[in-house]
Amino acid sequence: MTNNVTTANSGLNRNAIGLWSLVFFVLATNGPLTGLVGVAPTAILLGNGIGLPSAYLVAGGVYLLFCVGFVAMSRYIRNTGAFYAYVANGLGRPAGTAAAFLAIVAYAGLQIACYGMIGFFLAHGLGLAGLALPWWCCSLFVVLVVQLLSTRNVAVNGKALGLFMTLEVIVISLFDLGGVLHGGGPAGFSTESFTVGSFMSHGVGAVFVFVASSFMGIETTAIYSEEARNPERTVPNATYIAVILITALLVCSSWLLILSFGPSNILQQVTAHPGDVWFIAAERNVGGWLAVVMNVLLITSLFSIVLSLQNTLSRYLYALGREGVFLSHFARLHSRHKTPWLASLILSLVHFVLLLACGLHHINPMTGLLPIGSAPAALGILSVQVLTSCAVIGYFKGNRRHTNLWQRLVAPLLAIGAMGFGVILIVMNMDLLTGGVPVLDWLIPSGLVLIALYGALVAIWLRRYRPAEYANLGQSLNNEV
Repeated sequence: MTNNVTTANSGLNRNAIGLWSLVFFVLATNGPLTGLVGVAPTAILLGNGIGLPSAYLVAGGVYLLFCVGFVAMSRYIRNTGAFYAYVANGLGRPAGTAAAFLAIVAYAGLQIACYGMIGFFLAHGLGLAGLALPWWCCSLFVVLVVQLLSTRNVAVNGKALGLFMTLEVIVISLFDLGGVLHGGGPAGFSTESFTVGSFMSHGVGAVFVFVASSFMGIETTAIYSEEARNPERTVPNATYIAVILITALLVCSSWLLILSFGPSNILQQVTAHPGDVWFIAAERNVGGWLAVVMNVLLITSLFSIVLSLQNTLSRYLYALGREGVFLSHFARLHSRHKTPWLASLILSLVHFVLLLACGLHHINPMTGLLPIGSAPAALGILSVQVLTSCAVIGYFKGNRRHTNLWQRLVAPLLAIGAMGFGVILIVMNMDLLTGGVPVLDWLIPSGLVLIALYGALVAIWLRRYRPAEYANLGQSLNNEV
């Protein structure tokens, strides 16, 4: 008899995740409510202003191009290491381990930043209820809860994230519906946000620093490929659905936020109320109750992000431990739930210590921890995505398999050009993410380069001294279709 509980030596829990659970994992990692409430006002203020919806639309198109090659390769590569396995099979094992090290650092940076944010907002909410706690105590409590849930059955995680994401999407949809029913706003349903002039206005380069972070996590579908049902169909379908949903939410909601105050007034509102502009618009268009619900769901959105990132990072470490790049202990699975519990535990301990140190040294979670964590995340993941598009071309160069020219060459080349330009824009505007700390403006990009080089050197060392382990790096776990 076949079921979802496999034997201790057979790997991760097979056939545990369906299509919509995969979509919810992507949305949870992406956190659309967090991106809209926390990032969009800053993107309007420091980016291209009312052209933000156009920037989201362009970015969504770029990521759909990226998905063409990514999805084509997903039919032949099934490995919980995701980008690591794709790059290793397409560009060689040293490049694969370089991508893995970059991804781990990037996601870890994003997770520590989100731990700081959720601690800040949770402490603020408890303070309003009369319970005063420092932000870092709240963050440490969340670390413990995330550790508990991340080691449970991955299907349970999918259901929990699915509930959070369903509520999040409903609230965003109610906000959008309220804006539509109010006739858009003072200027009606103005389409000025989608003109070439608005998109190309001053700050168009800077806006992609913020827009890129709003599409992080789309490769989450591939990370769960070993645990998905019918992965050769589920992974591609979930990837496209997630990208389209994220793009639609970001474009429509940011546009309706601008319309709520009018294209000529939104900059003034964002300048005066950067943290409350969404809640003001929600109260105006729907009612005060929606503003309260959005505030609460912002915390659950952040929780979904840190839980999903914990699952993502632990599976990267599991894949690398299984293949000898890291300590083999990372490959230990929970005897019942078949989850990488030891990798997750080590991640939680690291975050616990870092958050405790930040709290004891009085580091502000929003002005200190957030930019330091998010800067390498945005730059690192976009760089890995460029490598992945290059890997698609390399992988199909010698064997076209069932792909056409668009899938194996044209779309990946377009994605490389667009995302490579995005990497340049982020480096040029690094000061927006670091808060203008000059040393970090060059330390973060150069540090990521050194981390990638170190990852490549690890693979080269394995090739010379442990050739058997080197041969297993990035190995696909499925038979070709």
